[in-house]
Amino acid sequence: MNQTAKKILIVEDDPDIGLTLATILEDEGYVVATTDNGNEVMTDHLADHPPAMIVLDMLLSGWDGREIARRLKAQDATRHIPILMLSAHPSAEQEAKAAGADDFMPKPFELDALLAKIAALLA
Repeated sequence: MNQTAKKILIVEDDPDIGLTLATILEDEGYVVATTDNGNEVMTDHLADHPPAMIVLDMLLSGWDGREIARRLKAQDATRHIPILMLSAHPSAEQEAKAAGADDFMPKPFELDALLAKIAALLA
């Protein structure tokens, strides 16, 4: 594994979108972890090796991405982690920002625009 590669956590409950994002980001040289479980985000994925960034779906099964973002931004240990929130509702950008997301990307997204936002958040 490339020790300088930045780890990105993808939180997405649509397996096709999650796999596509993971493949794209791995091809770009990022280390990728994925989950569709809000509980895992708040426990397992942040404990030992927190990610450099989180790509977070706004509407998850059983969890709301906005609540996850609020909780992460309220904790000293995780508030510095940039969050890029995704939603199929383009009008959701204001809600994403209000929840603490650092940036927003509507679905479906253009690959180049997504990669540019990720690079900017990790810079």
